[in-house]
Amino acid sequence: MAGSGKTTFVQRINSHLHSKREPPYLMNLDPAVHSVPFDSNIDIRDSLNYKEVMREYNLGPNGGILTSLNIFATKIDQVMNILEKRTLPNPATPNAKRIKNIIVDTPGQIEVFVWSASGSILLDSLASSFPTVIAYIIDTPRTSSTSTFMSNMLYACSILYKTKLPMILVFNKTDVKDADFAKEWMTDFESFQAALKQEEEMGSFGGVEGASTGLGGGSGYMGSLLNSMSLMLEEFYRHLCVVPVSSMTGKGVDEFFEAVAEKASEFEKDYKPELEKRRKDRQQEKETKRGKELGKLMEEMNVTNSRQNSSTGPAKPKAGRQKALDTISDTEDDLGSDVEAQLVEPDEDESEDSEMDDEKPRQDGLEQRYRKALADDSKSNHGSASEDNSFTRYLRASQIG
Repeated sequence: MAGSGKTTFVQRINSHLHSKREPPYLMNLDPAVHSVPFDSNIDIRDSLNYKEVMREYNLGPNGGILTSLNIFATKIDQVMNILEKRTLPNPATPNAKRIKNIIVDTPGQIEVFVWSASGSILLDSLASSFPTVIAYIIDTPRTSSTSTFMSNMLYACSILYKTKLPMILVFNKTDVKDADFAKEWMTDFESFQAALKQEEEMGSFGGVEGASTGLGGGSGYMGSLLNSMSLMLEEFYRHLCVVPVSSMTGKGVDEFFEAVAEKASEFEKDYKPELEKRRKDRQQEKETKRGKELGKLMEEMNVTNSRQNSSTGPAKPKAGRQKALDTISDTEDDLGSDVEAQLVEPDEDESEDSEMDDEKPRQDGLEQRYRKALADDSKSNHGSASEDNSFTRYLRASQIG
């Protein structure tokens, strides 16, 4: 939450690791912070100007932070390459000391980092390469109220199930107020009920009715809600690691790193197989989707090609015609270009003339036969001259017709 002391806590664990001669690799992802009490290896402010983003996109403070993170998330591959070079062993420089811890300081608005797409991209990218542990920082003095305590627990529960990563609850500012009451509330339901009843009687939360009448009692709905929430989160508390820390004095930092080592082994044992399974499912889903898109594209291409062939392509000849064309082509190859002239069909006028030329020899031959027959008849005196002349005129008339 805002004001819980996240940046101060990062500065404290940074100095603690330096004292152990194990300097960490630091990342600052808060584009709106004015200054940080540590030297960042990767700083979002080096690549983005928060005020310029607000001015360019006409945004408010939260919108400017969210947009800055979204823009920064587009370069996450470059960030991961840098982190892997600093942490993984390099065969070229085997004696070089590698980084063991990467610390990321997130923006002060929890909603911006946890519920945005850029926050999910950053967390998933880190968890894909390194054992990743979330430290949820709680302002201990402000959590002494049952309603504020329950709000923090609900936030922690939602973050745990949203990120699906191991989490440590860090109760900060224990130099101001000890965190024993919070541990007791998380382990003993009756103690939380007793504190809730006391607040109801005093009207210290939601106690508008009690404050106005002076009779106390508070809000019955709020008390019933908090009781129900505490019962629901009882199982959730059992899987959380609680560490009281003072960022000012450094008290509890050793216990924090012990919890980090425990959660890192838990990540490798329980969380990493789940992450691998989710990654494989996403990859398989992408491949399935890509295969469907490719099949659809190929189907569309086949339909388009078939349509083009049916509309513009030449008609396929039938079997008999194809055989005839093959025979003719073979004949052309054997006989040469003379066949082309023989295969050219005559024009309509030429065909009519040729038919008339063929008809004339037939008529001439018929006339000659009749003339010969008439001559034989005249010699034999079987007909008169008038009949001969009349028959001749008939032949001539029929010829003219």
